Amino acid sequence: MAKVSANYEVVYIIDPAFSEEETAATVAKFKDLAEQHGSAVEVEEWGKRKLAYAINYKTEGYYVLMSFTSDPSFPKELDRILGITDGILRSLIVCKDV
Repeated sequence: MAKVSANYEVVYIIDPAFSEEETAATVAKFKDLAEQHGSAVEVEEWGKRKLAYAINYKTEGYYVLMSFTSDPSFPKELDRILGITDGILRSLIVCKDV
């Protein structure tokens, strides 16, 4: 059976209290993870922006957009890892092929 792959986008928000080094390490961690399990990985750092509403009493966050191609099992694992990583305020993964 052929491996099915699809295009995905994930936006995640990093705690603005993180230092530049911690933020860069977090972005690199998720980029490496996507490269291990997928291909065509692109990362676009949007930087600090005001949140629409406070999350954990924070009104700003560091936004990152990452696009990648992978099989459908990886986004579920990525979502789980984003959910348990310290400093990730919110994340959303979307399949662009639907």
